Amino acid sequence: MTVQLCVLLWARPGAAEALIAYEDKVLALLGEHGGRVVRRARTGGTDGAPTEVQLIEFASRAGYDAFLADERRTALAGERDAAIARTEVYPAEFV
Repeated sequence: MTVQLCVLLWARPGAAEALIAYEDKVLALLGEHGGRVVRRARTGGTDGAPTEVQLIEFASRAGYDAFLADERRTALAGERDAAIARTEVYPAEFV
């Protein structure tokens, strides 16, 4: 069963470019797990808005779980923590 997600990301103050760089790295791993970026957008993060919004799709729950557990992704936890203040992930239905 397909997994579709809406991901909202808020950068730490002054770390928008670091958030983008981190996301570039980890999103590059999606294809190896049956995933893909449907759309990626940036808001500028003003007035409480997320810095980046992503629509991501995986062919299966197993692929999503494998992506989350990918050692290359988890090895970047320090980089992620330095750049990203908050993340919200919502199951979604793309229309």
